[in-house]
Amino acid sequence: MAAAASSTNRPGALEITRRLAEICGPPFARFAGPADEVAGRTARWVAVPGGPHAAAEVLRLAAAHDLTVVPRGAGTKIDWGAAPEHVDIMLDTGRLAGIWHEPQGSAVAEVGAGTPLRAVQATLERTGRRLPIDAPSPGATLGGVLAADEAGPLRLRHGTPCAQLVGLRYLDADGELVSLGEAGTALLGRAAPAPADPAPAAPAPAAPAAAGGAAALFGRGDLPGLDVARLLCGSQGGLGVLVSATMQVQTMPAGRVWVSRPVWTPLEVHDLVRAVLAARLYPAAVELDLPVPVPLPRRRVHPSHPSVVGRPDHPAVTGRSAGPAAAGSLVVLLEGGPADVAERADQLVAVLGGEAVASHAAPEWWGRYPFGPGDTALRIEVPINDLHAAVYALRDAAGAVVPVRGSAGVGTVHAALPGSMPPERVASILAAVRGVLVARQGRCVVVSAPAPVRWAVDLWGELPALPRLRSAKAHLDPHHRLAPGRLPGGL
Repeated sequence: MAAAASSTNRPGALEITRRLAEICGPPFARFAGPADEVAGRTARWVAVPGGPHAAAEVLRLAAAHDLTVVPRGAGTKIDWGAAPEHVDIMLDTGRLAGIWHEPQGSAVAEVGAGTPLRAVQATLERTGRRLPIDAPSPGATLGGVLAADEAGPLRLRHGTPCAQLVGLRYLDADGELVSLGEAGTALLGRAAPAPADPAPAAPAPAAPAAAGGAAALFGRGDLPGLDVARLLCGSQGGLGVLVSATMQVQTMPAGRVWVSRPVWTPLEVHDLVRAVLAARLYPAAVELDLPVPVPLPRRRVHPSHPSVVGRPDHPAVTGRSAGPAAAGSLVVLLEGGPADVAERADQLVAVLGGEAVASHAAPEWWGRYPFGPGDTALRIEVPINDLHAAVYALRDAAGAVVPVRGSAGVGTVHAALPGSMPPERVASILAAVRGVLVARQGRCVVVSAPAPVRWAVDLWGELPALPRLRSAKAHLDPHHRLAPGRLPGGL
C-alpha cells in the first residue's frame, strides 16, 4: 500500500485523477484504498465508468500514460489465481449493468458485464425464464463469471457459461469497442451502438470494493486458436475488458427433484456415476460432496478432573472427539415437467439403490465450494472414469481425507487444503497429484491460496495451450497493459 500511495504522488498523478473524474464523474473516480487489491496487489486508482464509451476512454487514458488496467466485477474471485505484476487502474464494471437488449420472442438476451447474476435471474424469473447458469460465487457479476468461466452444477446439461455465449462485446487494450458473433469473429464494421453513457451522477455511496477475474482456467489445453470470444472467457481480464454478453435464455423448468444417496469411497462414487449416466435419465447435474471426518459428541468432563488436568484441549473437556469419516453424498438433479420428473426420480432411486431418497429441495452444500477464505483451493479436471483415481491420489499425497466437492458427472471438482499448510507441503501434494493425472489427460490447478503458497508453488502445472495463449496475448494486448502477470506463464 505504501508503494501505491507514493506512486499516486508522482508528477502527473493528480492530472490522471482529474481526467478519470471527468470521464466517470467525480463520485466514481478516486485514489485506491487498502481494499482495492488483486491477489494482494493494491491499485493506484479506481475508476467506475458509467457506460461502454466511458470505459473506452479510461483505457485510452491508460494507453496514453502507459498505465496497466485490471477489470473487476463484484470481487468474489479477486484473490483467485496469480497476482498481477502491478495494478495502476482498477476498472470497476459495476455501472456496466442491466439487461440491455432482449429481442421479442428470442431465446437470447444481452446483459451488461457488471450485472449481478442474481439480478439477471430475478428479472428473467418474473417471466418464467432463466439463464442456465449457477456459478457458486455469491454475488458474482455476469462478467466475472465469464472472466473465470465459472460453472456450477448445471454445467453437466448446459455446459459452462462460456459455451452458452451467443455474442460478446469487449474493449481491447487500446479502448476500441469490438463486437463478436457466435463464431468468435469480429462483425463487419464498428460495434453496434451501445447504450448511451449517463451524465455523471450526484455523489452516491461508494461502489463495493470488488473484483472480477479468476484462475484455474483454459480447460485441458484445448484453446481454440482463432475463437476470440472463447479466449476472453477465463482470461481474468488479461485479454480484454468485457462490456456485455448475449446469452442463451431458456424457460424455467416446471419440475425439479434432487435424488441423493450416501457414499463412502471414491470408487463407490465412480460406479454410481457410471450407472446414473448409463440409465439415460437425462440429469441436469450430478454432484458429489465428500466431507472430512466429523467430530463426535462425548460426555464432557470438568477441566479439574485428574484425567484431564493440564489438557484443556482434551476431547473430554471440549466434548468432541474425532469420529470416523462421515458419509458423503452423491446428488442428482432432474429437471422438466412435474410428471416426467417424478417418473424419472422413481427410476433413479431404483438405480442408486441403498438409501437413495428424492427431495424437492437441494442439499445445503449444493452449488457451494468446499473451501473458504484462507484455504488453498484446488481444481481437479479429469475424465469421469478417472475421477476416483484423482481423489485417491489427493488423499494419499495429503495423508488424510480432503474435502472434495463438485461435478462428478463431468469430472470437475474442487478440494480444500488447510491454509496453514506450509508451501513446500502444498507443492509436494501438487506434484504427486499431477503425476497421477498426467497420464489421464487431467489437470490440477491452484484456484486460490494464501500469499506464501501463491508465490511458492506452480499454480497451473503443465499447460499445453501456453504457446497459443502467448500468441493471443501478443496479438490482443501487445503492450501487456491488461492485468499483466495474471495469466499462466506470467503473461
